Amino acid sequence: MGARHTKESTLMLTIYSAVHFLVDFCCAFIMFRLLSHTAVWYTTILLYNFCAFAMQMPLGIIADRLNRNALFAAAGCLLVLISPLFISVPILAAVILGLGNGAFHVGGGVDVLNISEKKCWPLGIFVSPGAFGIYFGAIAGRGTVLPVYTVTIMLAAAILMILLFIRKKSDNAAFSLAGTGKAGTVAAAVLLFLVVCLRSFVGMTLSFPWKSGWHWAVILTTAVVFGKAAGGIISDKIGMSRTSLISLGGAALLFLLGNYPIAGVAAIFLFNMTMPLTLWAIAKAFPQAKGFSFGLLTFALFIGFIPSYLNIVPVMSSFTIFALLSLFSLAILLLGLRGVKQE
Repeated sequence: MGARHTKESTLMLTIYSAVHFLVDFCCAFIMFRLLSHTAVWYTTILLYNFCAFAMQMPLGIIADRLNRNALFAAAGCLLVLISPLFISVPILAAVILGLGNGAFHVGGGVDVLNISEKKCWPLGIFVSPGAFGIYFGAIAGRGTVLPVYTVTIMLAAAILMILLFIRKKSDNAAFSLAGTGKAGTVAAAVLLFLVVCLRSFVGMTLSFPWKSGWHWAVILTTAVVFGKAAGGIISDKIGMSRTSLISLGGAALLFLLGNYPIAGVAAIFLFNMTMPLTLWAIAKAFPQAKGFSFGLLTFALFIGFIPSYLNIVPVMSSFTIFALLSLFSLAILLLGLRGVKQE
């Protein structure tokens, strides 16, 4: 990060990463505690994911133009906070909840992209806590120990942290989608989009025969979290292409040994290392539209979720298929990275 703002940028990254955990925790909690028992549960899952992921692209364009990233992130937290007030209309509550999740991710994500400069590790740190938030929020939501009002306290604290401590002025570039007119940039963006679609698809459909009991679920979730963080750190040390080879090449090999727990956990760790790489690269492709580029890849996450939601993928659930998908992801990721101008 830039030497002039080291302390300020570190504080910003710390707050956004902590709030990322809180927002995802609260969203999962609200979904499972308040919406999972409604008659329209299946529909609310789809609408929540659409608003949380697919809608980040238009939300990103708004954030790029407003240039008020902290306020945008805080507004997202506020939407999550008020969503239970609309629980009598579950579909509306799910839409508000999803939009809140998406707005926070865009606001926080663009701020982190802006302070990242030529480094990828801040992105890895920012995105990594989300998996913990979703996992533990879902557990708390399915239970009855944690009162509903606690999420209100958490979200209020998150809003205060953002508004009180993130004082750095948003420095979004003047919004422009000029890169969309360049064939090479568009091709690179399409390839990166496909990589994220495949990562989402594998993440939603992968299942291990030995995954029984809460301890393995915690271990695998931890592998996801630390894999994302490690991807950014390692790529800054050895480069994105080499990191991609280690990540997806290693994952492909280990998926073939997926019946063994240690190999499976290692495969998940390696497979998730590419997440900050794709975000960093797409932002470089559209430097004047970071919010749009962030949302473009979260839209890809939504596309990868659809086959699992429609339950049309059982025949593809084999370790050999996942290994082949990893190798295919590696090939198109390397092509996508080559097409992005890396300064």
